[in-house]
Amino acid sequence: MKINRVDKIFQVYENQQVKKVGLKNRYKRDELNLSDKAVEYQNTFNKIKELPDIRENKVKEIKDSIRTGTYKIDGRKIVDKMFERANFDTKV
Repeated sequence: MKINRVDKIFQVYENQQVKKVGLKNRYKRDELNLSDKAVEYQNTFNKIKELPDIRENKVKEIKDSIRTGTYKIDGRKIVDKMFERANFDTKV
């Protein structure tokens, strides 16, 4: 019994045909397409980022009304905003 018959193994590999792979699609670039809605969202988001964090004209208006004594605090509006932001339907 011959165990070391390596030549038979080499024969199997020699008989197999090797297919060459074409390289024409190798350098195809990835492409990203955004929907119109996504582009609109991105543009809106960029516009919002350009806005200042503090509205200087509003701050000046309130400061002036406090200085002149014409600034009125509407308690009803404050309570309405508090209730608007509170979520009473959430279970604790």
